[in-house]
Amino acid sequence: MHRPLLWLLLITGIYTARSQSLPPYQPARTEVLAAYENAIRLDSLAKNAVLKGNVRAHWQPDNKGFWYRNTLADSSKEYWYVEARTGAKTKLADSTQYSTTNDNGIITGGIKSRWIRQRPSDSTSPDKQWIATIQAGNIFLRAVAGGETRQCSFDGDTTNPYGHIQWSPDSKHLVVFHSYPVAEKPVYYVLSSVDTSSRGILQSHEYAQPGDPFTGYVLYTLNIADKKLVKAATELYNFLDYPWVHWRTNDNTFFTFEKADRGHQRYRIIEVNVNTGFTRNLIDQQTNTFIYESRIFTWYTAATNEIIWSSEKDGYNHLYLVDAVKGSVKNVITHGNWVVRKVDSVDEVKRVIWFQASGMNTGEDPYNIHYYRIGFDGRHLVSLTPANASHQCSFSPGRQFFLDNYSRPDLPAVTELRRTTDGKLISIIERADITAYQSLGIRMPEVFVAKGRDGITDIWGIVCRPPNFDSTKKYPVIENIYAGPQDAFVPKRFMNYGEMQSMAALGFIVVQCDGMGTANRSKAFHDVCWQNLADAGLPDRILWIKALAQKYAYIDTSRVGLYGTSAGGQNSAGALLFHPEFYKAAVSACGCHDNRIDKQWWNEQWMGYPVGPHYAAQSNITNAGKLQGSLLLIVGEADNNVPPESTFRFASALIRAGKVFDLLVVPGMGHSDGGPYGRLRKRDFFVRKFFGVEPPDRNSVVSYKP
Repeated sequence: MHRPLLWLLLITGIYTARSQSLPPYQPARTEVLAAYENAIRLDSLAKNAVLKGNVRAHWQPDNKGFWYRNTLADSSKEYWYVEARTGAKTKLADSTQYSTTNDNGIITGGIKSRWIRQRPSDSTSPDKQWIATIQAGNIFLRAVAGGETRQCSFDGDTTNPYGHIQWSPDSKHLVVFHSYPVAEKPVYYVLSSVDTSSRGILQSHEYAQPGDPFTGYVLYTLNIADKKLVKAATELYNFLDYPWVHWRTNDNTFFTFEKADRGHQRYRIIEVNVNTGFTRNLIDQQTNTFIYESRIFTWYTAATNEIIWSSEKDGYNHLYLVDAVKGSVKNVITHGNWVVRKVDSVDEVKRVIWFQASGMNTGEDPYNIHYYRIGFDGRHLVSLTPANASHQCSFSPGRQFFLDNYSRPDLPAVTELRRTTDGKLISIIERADITAYQSLGIRMPEVFVAKGRDGITDIWGIVCRPPNFDSTKKYPVIENIYAGPQDAFVPKRFMNYGEMQSMAALGFIVVQCDGMGTANRSKAFHDVCWQNLADAGLPDRILWIKALAQKYAYIDTSRVGLYGTSAGGQNSAGALLFHPEFYKAAVSACGCHDNRIDKQWWNEQWMGYPVGPHYAAQSNITNAGKLQGSLLLIVGEADNNVPPESTFRFASALIRAGKVFDLLVVPGMGHSDGGPYGRLRKRDFFVRKFFGVEPPDRNSVVSYKP
C-alpha cells in the first residue's frame, strides 16, 4: 500500500478506538468560574516568574570581561563581573565602577537596502566638483567652481520628473531615473466614537491592493564629460521602488542593480555599461512558483568584485559566491538539506561569513537556530552552538568571545560563555530560575511532531495542557493558527507564559503547529502556499492533531476549534468553510478574507500576478455559503493594515447565505485580536461552545474585569 495512504488510514482509524473509551471533560459552571479565576491569577503571577532567563553583557573597553545584571524574585538587582578568558564570576555591589562599550555585542550585517525609498533632489559628486539638481522635473549640472548651469534632460516635467540621483565613485557618471508616478488609491474607515465629535469621522489612507499599478522608472546614465543621457537597455522598472546601484571596483564603467519582476517569479542582478547603456544579467533566477525577494541576501565586496548571494534555487536557502565581472557562480558556499536563516556578518579580509541556520543538526527540531562560520570558498565550517535548542548569540566587540543563550519551549534558557575560534565552552554564566513559575502549577509545553499529508514530512508544534487536567477524560482542542507564508510561527524558545497557557487554564488543550506552506523549511514545503492560501496547511494540521490523539487518549477530536488574527483570521474562518468535518468552532480576528482586498505587496507575493480566478476561488467571501460550525468575527473599525471592509464583506456574504455567526466590532481599534475585550469574548465563545456553560456574568453588580 502507498505509504501516505497507509499513514492516513492509520491516523484516521486507530486513534478513534483509543479515545472513544474515555468520557469527555465536561465541567460544571462552578468549575468553569473557578477556572476563570485561576486563569486571572496565573496571568498576574506568571508575568515575571522566570528569572535569569537572559544575560545582557556590558563589555569593557579592553574586551577582557563584561558585567551584567540579574533581577531577583523580590525585584532587587544583583551585579556580576565575568572575566572572559576564564569565565570567573565576581559579585559586585553595583556596576558604577565599570565602564561599558557602546557596542551591545550583536553582530549585524549593515547591508544597505536593495530598494531605496527616497533620495535628495540635489546631489554633489564624490570629488566635490559638480552639483546635480532637479528643476521643474529635469536634471541640471553645474560646476562647484562656477560657470553656467547646463540642462541635461528636456522631456521631464513635474508630473513625470527625473530624479533619484546616484553618482559613480569616480564622479564621471551619474545614474538618474525618469519616473512615471502612480498615486495609490485610498481605502476608508469611519471612527464612530470620537469624544470630540458628535459625528463619525471619515479616515482614509493610501493603500495598494493586488492588481493596482506601480510607479515606473526608466534608468539613464549621464556622462559628465559631454552631458549626454544614455538610456539603459532594460525594461521599465515598475515593481517595488527604484533600486540602489553598485559600482564595479576599479572600473566605474559598469554598475549593477537588482530587479524583481512583478509576479515574484523572476529575480535578476543586471549589469549596465554607463557609456553604451548595454546590459547583461549576472544573475537571472526564474521559478514556476515564487521567489521570496525580501529573504534574498546580497553583499557586494569592496575590493574583489564579488557578490555573496542567497537563493533557494537548489531547494533550500543557501549562499553562493558570484564573480561580478564574469557573471558566474565561483563557489557554492553552503549546501545541504538545511536552511541559511540569516547572515550576521561578512569579513572580507579573512573571507569569512558568520551566519545563522536551521535544520543542519539531525535528531532535533529543524527550526532551531544555530550559529556558524564558514569561508567564502565553502570550506572550514565551524559550528558555534552545539546544544539541542534554539540559540541567540551576542558577541564581544572584538569577536573573541560570545554569549550563547539557548532554550526550547520545554527547556528553560541557559547562557554560556564561549570562544569564537572553535566554539569551545568557557563557562555556564546563568541558568534560568523557574522555581516560582513551577510553583504556580503551570505545565511545561510539549514539543510534538507528526507526519504531514505526504506521510513523510515532519510537522512540528507545541501542546499546552490545563494546570490540573485529568488524563482519564477527553479535552477539547483549540488551535492557535497563523499560516502566513512569510515565516514560521511556533515558538522555538522557552515560552514563559502567554495566551496559549492562559486559555489552557480554562480546561482546553491548546496547540500550535506550522503546516506546509509556511517558511524556514525546504522550497517544496514553502511552495504549497503558491496561489493556494486557502490551504493554510490545514490538511497537515488536522493529521497532526489526529496523531496527537493517537498518542494521548484524552485528546477529543470531536471538539476542535481554532483562533487566529490577520492571516490567522483568514485561516481560522477558512477552516470552517473548507474543513467543517474536523473544525467545529473558530474565532477570526481582522482576517484577510479575500486576498484581493488586502495589501498588494503581501498577497501578490503568494497569490501571484496578474489577479486571476484563483483569487476568487480562495476567498472566504466567495465561499461563505459553505460555513458550518460556530464562528465569531472580530474587527477593529480603525484597522489600517487589513481594511475592515474585508470582515464586513465576509459578514455580508454570510448574511446573504443565511448563515448565523457572531460579530464583534471594536470602536477605535486598529489591527488586532480585539485587545483585552476581544480576548475575553474569545474565551467565552469557546467555553459556551465546548462546555455548554455560561461564562462569568460580567454585567452583574460585581463586574468582572479581564
